[in-house]
Formats: sequence, C-alpha cells, structure tokens
Amino acid sequence: MSGRAAPFHCPYCGDEDLRPGEQGHGTWECAACSRAFQLKFLGLLAPATHRAPTDTGATIGTGTTESTDNTPRKEER
Repeated sequence: MSGRAAPFHCPYCGDEDLRPGEQGHGTWECAACSRAFQLKFLGLLAPATHRAPTDTGATIGTGTTESTDNTPRKEER
C-alpha cells in the first residue's frame, strides 16, 4: 500500500480530471473548475469519540397518528 492516496473526484464540481498541485504535498488542481485544494489526513479517531448520532427527540410531521375512531389515517395505510 502506498503512503499517498489520490482523490478520485473534485470536492467542488465532482469531475475526475485532477492533477497534483504545484503548491506542495497534498495539493490538487481540478482542470474542470480551475480550483485548487489540499487534502490532509488528521489521524484516526479514538474509539470513545466515534459515536453514532444521538436521538434529538425531533419528530417528522406535525400531526398525531392516533385516531379516536380506530380508522387508520392515510399515512398509516
């Protein structure tokens, strides 16, 4: 495995025509959108800091799904 990985797509336009940049290590230039960007590996996360998203308690929709006449509502069918 090489110590240097190359990006496959431009993070701005998604094009694949990328070339190593002249500004130094980790810089790339996109020929499609004429942008230059730099990639930098920061390190691995410790297991304690890598958690699944927590439930915020937010619900989708504004109404209740309970019905007093026991007839299923449109979204329950």
